[in-house]
Amino acid sequence: MKIILGIDPGSRITGYGLIKVVANKAVYLASGCIRVEDEKMSVRLHNVFTGVSEIIRQFSPSEFAIEQVFMAKNPDSALKLGQARGAAIVAATTNELPVAEYSARQIKQSVVGKGAADKVQVQHMVTHLLKLSKTPQADAADALAVALCHLHTEQSLVRMAGQATKTVRRRLR
Repeated sequence: MKIILGIDPGSRITGYGLIKVVANKAVYLASGCIRVEDEKMSVRLHNVFTGVSEIIRQFSPSEFAIEQVFMAKNPDSALKLGQARGAAIVAATTNELPVAEYSARQIKQSVVGKGAADKVQVQHMVTHLLKLSKTPQADAADALAVALCHLHTEQSLVRMAGQATKTVRRRLR
């Protein structure tokens, strides 16, 4: 059984979402947030690393997906976000998980159908797609969206590979 861990990185709040794949369908497993107190940046990064490591230990995902850094208006915020991403990625690679990265636009396009969707639309679609009884917190919903995007991307690649194989077979006849 495939379990995908999606991460929405942040230097203060890092969202996580886990889905398992059953008969090619996404099934909700868990989600939440790693919240770090107002500490020095090095302590925050350590907390992101240990939090993601604990989630990996607890759920044993087979794949890891994370949102890429976007260029924020504030360069300092972008640097802190990049450091939090790095801490989460190191937790994944330390546990020998393959890492996939997706832009915010790709994630929104995959889950909502438009790359400029807002957080409320992402929350709504994640709730709908995973048949959740209540709407997850925004950062957890974003992390679940990352996991869903990874699944949808993999499924699209498999379909495309299948179509290419069919085309080659037709040409060989």
